[in-house]
This record gives sequence, C-alpha cells and structure tokens, in this order.
Amino acid sequence: DYPGALRVVIVNDNSSDDTALVARKISGDSRGKISCEVLDAEALAAGWAGKLWALDQGVSFAVTRSRISPDFFLFTDADILHHARSVRELVSEAQNNSLDLASLMVKLHCNSFWERLLIPAYVFFFQKLYPFEWSNDPSATTAAAAGGCILIRRNALTKIGGVQSIRSAIIDDCALAKAVKKSGGKIWIGLTETVKSLRAYDTLRSIGSMVARTAFTQLKRSWLLLAGTFLGMIWLYLWGPYIFVVGIISGDFKRVLTGSLVWIGMSLLYRPMTRFYGLSIVYSFTLPLSSLLYTGMTFHSAWLHLRGRTGLWKGRVYSDAVILR
Repeated sequence: DYPGALRVVIVNDNSSDDTALVARKISGDSRGKISCEVLDAEALAAGWAGKLWALDQGVSFAVTRSRISPDFFLFTDADILHHARSVRELVSEAQNNSLDLASLMVKLHCNSFWERLLIPAYVFFFQKLYPFEWSNDPSATTAAAAGGCILIRRNALTKIGGVQSIRSAIIDDCALAKAVKKSGGKIWIGLTETVKSLRAYDTLRSIGSMVARTAFTQLKRSWLLLAGTFLGMIWLYLWGPYIFVVGIISGDFKRVLTGSLVWIGMSLLYRPMTRFYGLSIVYSFTLPLSSLLYTGMTFHSAWLHLRGRTGLWKGRVYSDAVILR
C-alpha cells in the first residue's frame, strides 16, 4: 500500500538455497503491480564486507538502470516481514520530520526457549549501547540504525560518498547512521511491533554465532575494553543475585534483602522489554543469566579474532574489516 512509485531490487548474494528462484517467481507473479527485479551479485571485492557489497550493487543497479530517480532507498533483509503500510509509514515519518535516515528495530523472532531467554536481552543491551533518545538527538554524537530496515534519502547517501564509504564496516547499520549524522543529516531509530524478522534462532549456538560476529568489533577490538566489559557485567547483573544466594545459604537476612532488592530493581528495568515480546514476568528475572551468556559470547568473539576469524558471515571471514566510529 504505497501511493508513490515503488521499485524492488532483490540482490541475490550468492545464496546457497532457493532464495533466487523464489525471488524470481515473485518477480514474475507481480503482474506489473510492483516493479521487481532480481540481481545476481558479483564475487565479493577485496576490502568489502559482504552485505555492504550487495547493497552497493543494488543501489548502483537502481540508479543506473532504472527509468526513475529514487528519492529514497529502503535497505531491508530477505527475512524481514513488512506489513502493507510499512513503506508508506516510513516515508511519511521521514518527510514529516525532515529525516535523512529512518530505521526500525524490527521485532525479532522470539518463540524458542533460547530466544525467549536471550532475544529481549539482546535488544535491551543494544538500547543501552545506543540509547534511541541520544541517537535521535541531533546534538548528541550517538548514532544507531538497525540493518533489517533502514530508509535513507538518496541525496544523504550520496553526500557521505555512497555505501562504499563504509564498505569494510562489520557493524554496517550503525556505521551508516554515524556517517549520515556526522555529515549533518538527521537520523531516527525506533522499535516496531509490526515489522518482524522471520529468522529463527532456535539454539544457543545460533544466537552465539550472531553475537560473536560483531561483539569484539563493538569493543573496538580492545582487550582493555573487554576486561572492563567483563567487570561491568559482573558488577551490574551478577552481584545482586550472588549476594542473594550467599545470604540464603548463610542465613544472613541483610544479604538476602540487599541482593533481592538489587535483583528486583534490574528486573523492573528489564520488564518493559520482556513485555514487548509478550513474555511472562518470570523472564524479567533471567537478566543475570542472559548477561552471563552474552559475556561468554563476547569472549568467544575475542577468541575468534585471535584465530583470524573476525566477522564470520555466510562462510566469509573479514579479518581486516574495521568499524566506522
């Protein structure tokens, strides 16, 4: 349901399944309602991260071979489910608020046990690293976007030098937001319940792989920051439950009271996120366990870096990739 001209370019980034076949069938079934084309990506060029390479080819294809001059590009993933008014509402948000970049943190898949334990915490920690209010504030340096759904003005993308200006960034979404904001552009990010990710993370291993791909890069590959993160996570999320358990075992009422107050406090802060994902309040009290697992995933990310396997994605290793700050 979009009143303007809408052209879809699907970039097949060497998929090993039937993605390209399905995409071409969709293209053939559109019957002219929406212009939809499938582009097979070229082999990955040196110095590029894979997703950005695919996006750049999609942008180049749309600009050089289309008969229209797009005002906006919508970058989205193949596993994102958009509701009918998604594009209309994103463009309306951008037009009404003079935004150069508008991004939605889509509602992630959250059905399995591991997803219920870890996915709300993932979004919770993301918002602590990149507070949305700070990112949306033109006077603040914080900049964030969520790669599953990013609307960007064509002239804003041109102003920063195109996708190639961040071509080696592992955390590509936030790198793009940072570049746009640094160039003077206005950005916005928000949560949504209506645009959803269909990608399931049914196992601890699958979530761990997702986190390990970028966690150490997020810390600028600094061992000092890794140590600080470890101490911070222990202090913020494990100290309270530890005091509570020690108090129970030793029969020390003061420790039980102190530990329980700390634990309840962090659970209340976490509750809006577990509620957003439709989970029982019981899951609000699992934040210490979630933080312990994410700390372990961060150390695993650092271990992968030592082994020269930074940013492993789609079988590719980006040992020399850097993040734009």
